[in-house]
Amino acid sequence: MKVFVKESKNILGMAKIASRGVFWIVDDELLAFPFSDDITDGVAKSGKTYNHKRLWQYVKPKGCNKPYNYYPRGRVEITNKGKPIIYMNPNVDDSYLSEIRTEFGLREAPKVQYDNSNHYKCHLDDGWKADR
Repeated sequence: MKVFVKESKNILGMAKIASRGVFWIVDDELLAFPFSDDITDGVAKSGKTYNHKRLWQYVKPKGCNKPYNYYPRGRVEITNKGKPIIYMNPNVDDSYLSEIRTEFGLREAPKVQYDNSNHYKCHLDDGWKADR
């Protein structure tokens, strides 16, 4: 049984503690998914966070036919020392950082790493290719 609520911006609501997870910016809205051990769909091989490609089929907006890598996206990680790091496509505007912090329960200012690699490319980037 699927436990994702597609109408919700966030699977769990605001994270109570600092959480790792993934996000997209879709039509100028943040779609944030803090990781939960209770959810098994879309989980990365590590078992400790979500994988954008695996999760997209469960959380993409109703009627969306775009691949997971079409929209600008990013990931929140928490280091072994409890320090938050946000990895994101450079097309994610800094104005989303406050909302990302709230959604992932980041009380400490995160290190922000803009990732220009192929891994985070979206349709706004030169050389982007749809990945289905």
